[in-house]
Amino acid sequence: MRSLNIISYNLKYHRAHSELAGLAEEYKADVLCVQECDSEKMPDSVKHLMLADKTRFNRLGLAIYFSPKRFSVVQNESFALKEAFHDRLLSPAEERLLVTKLYDKLTGQDVLIGSFHATPLTALNHIRRKQIRTAHEKLLSLSDNNSPVIMVGDYNYPVFKRGLRVCIEKTGYKLSHSDKPTYYLSRLLRGHFDLATSINATVNQVKTLPRGISDHAPILVQASI
Repeated sequence: MRSLNIISYNLKYHRAHSELAGLAEEYKADVLCVQECDSEKMPDSVKHLMLADKTRFNRLGLAIYFSPKRFSVVQNESFALKEAFHDRLLSPAEERLLVTKLYDKLTGQDVLIGSFHATPLTALNHIRRKQIRTAHEKLLSLSDNNSPVIMVGDYNYPVFKRGLRVCIEKTGYKLSHSDKPTYYLSRLLRGHFDLATSINATVNQVKTLPRGISDHAPILVQASI
């Protein structure tokens, strides 16, 4: 098995974009997944990482970067998931899941990476659970047999995680959260908003990285595939 370092970061309306290069370099990222970016302003490369794909139709964009030394891009897809009232009213996002299938030159297998952004807390948890289940189904539909699948991002699910874990495990995926909270709105409102779910892969550790400009802290997902 080979190690895989994935960084996921919600940029808070693109405000923290200038931090991406430093994160990719310092933590030796193999893959970088971004949420709440301005897609038109995302560069073709971030240090040693190349842009695999980005969403184009939503105000709060998604993007995935990868190491071309290790991977080659096989396929990119984006998906709109179940809409909440917030989405219909404010139209912040049509595409809430961006998927990149990568060929890993070290292991000789395909790897599915998902950058995910669930609907915000104005919606009920059952909407987010539905979005997560659908996202997992979309990822598996693109995988080949036992290909590793890892989905990271802003799940917007800070409480009642026991129910979320049960829901996820029914689909065969595993839920992993970081060692410290990832979102700090105030002393009272904080939690693990940014998570990783996986199947056919081992997530060894999820670390909350130091906070920057965003109200979310980036996370480092250390996996074995």
